[in-house]
Amino acid sequence: MQQTRSQVTERDGLYELEAGSDVLDSPRYNHDMAPTKVRERTWNKWHITALWVGMSICVPTYTLGGVLTVYFGLSVGEALLAILFANVIVLIPLTLNAFPGTKYGIPFPVLLRSSFGILGSNVPCLIRALVACGWFGIQTMFGGLAIHLFLGSVFEGWKSLGGTGEVIGFMVFWALNLWVVIRGAESIKWLETLSAPLLVAVGIGLLVWAMPNVSMTELLAIPPKRPEGASVVSYFAAGLTAMVGFWATLSLNIPDFSRYAKSQKDQILGQIFGLPLTMFLFAALGVVMTAASVKLVGVTVSDPVTLIGHIQSPVWVAVAMALIIVATLSTNTAANIVSPTNDFQNIAPKVINRTKAVLLTGLVGLVLMGHELLKKLGLIVSDISLETVYSNWLLGYSSLLGPIAGIMVVDYFLIKKQRLDLAGLYRDDVYPAWNWAGFLAFGVPVALTLLSLGSDVFSWFYSYGWFTGSALGGIIYYGLCVMRAQPSAVKTAV
Repeated sequence: MQQTRSQVTERDGLYELEAGSDVLDSPRYNHDMAPTKVRERTWNKWHITALWVGMSICVPTYTLGGVLTVYFGLSVGEALLAILFANVIVLIPLTLNAFPGTKYGIPFPVLLRSSFGILGSNVPCLIRALVACGWFGIQTMFGGLAIHLFLGSVFEGWKSLGGTGEVIGFMVFWALNLWVVIRGAESIKWLETLSAPLLVAVGIGLLVWAMPNVSMTELLAIPPKRPEGASVVSYFAAGLTAMVGFWATLSLNIPDFSRYAKSQKDQILGQIFGLPLTMFLFAALGVVMTAASVKLVGVTVSDPVTLIGHIQSPVWVAVAMALIIVATLSTNTAANIVSPTNDFQNIAPKVINRTKAVLLTGLVGLVLMGHELLKKLGLIVSDISLETVYSNWLLGYSSLLGPIAGIMVVDYFLIKKQRLDLAGLYRDDVYPAWNWAGFLAFGVPVALTLLSLGSDVFSWFYSYGWFTGSALGGIIYYGLCVMRAQPSAVKTAV
């Protein structure tokens, strides 16, 4: 006989929900959004390390050094330091926001119900989902290009397809991504664990290929592209902020993965081992390879897919492209599909299950890349490039997510004191439908960030947007919560 009231049990600091009819019949619950059982939390520190290696080794990481030197006026050495420091800094919100996922086994949208409300959680969820769908489309474009070049190295006639071949590659890679995520978390864990050593091998191989054609001394001696005598501080800080924004999205939805961790120690060590050093080394590889590309292929090439495509040996191109396909697949599935899949389910869990949410994610990503695909097919002519979308819209949009990260940390650690009503997160009678403190704390820094775009006096607020937004959002949220009566959820939490 089904129990009426849900029961929460604790084992070694990990909480587990035995759902009763009060939760099972709730419109806020489905099996995919349910808290993981303790037995399902199988990811140890090495699985989480492999997750970050798999997500970090990708085409955008490779191009980061070039972005910082060209657009932010940093020298090569300064750019690499900014990347290293940024990924050490971003470990803080990543680790802190992972805590409730590990303790309670809940995904990102369910955790947001505590700070934004049961229904209100859909607003930040959909903001996060749109960013992820954009990145999914861009990474799928790179993966599709790799498939096109792979097939072109194996079948000579394939090259003549040109842009059409790239679109076919895009659709094949698109379907492959969706298939992996539909199969569930264990498929993602298996993919990341398999791909991590392969991706490290690719990086070493590319470095061996490039090093005879580049002088590190000359590379580090290249002067920065900023006004002579200008202070490095403001340029470095702006570049640092941009690099923190690179993982701003994952610092929000890290509970989507930490809910599978065996312990807090595993999630902390896995992230420390996997993120900062991998990002630094692969970005450094991008700097070296871009500098060496003139001698290697005769022109400056800033992305690895195009660079490898210049190699004259079809065998090596095929091998390299196969590995890049694996690299992009491991990044895309984990970083850009898991989150919107959970986010879309949060809208109506009884109606949208994981399979439907994955397909919806794929559809939105396809629509966002529709303009670029039509260009490749020759159906439209446009000056808008994929690089413009990547550098302007997505990076700027990601910087607006800082307040959400600050609100989440303050809500869990300072307001709720690491105590949540686990069953209450899946019902309508414990947490409010809309938590207006969360929306005010989010809206104020976002409004100030947008207003600062047109102000020379407050331009620093935008330049350091992730830091200013997360700090101000957290402070406002704390102040609003302290001024009003504490939520009843805190009193009844387990």
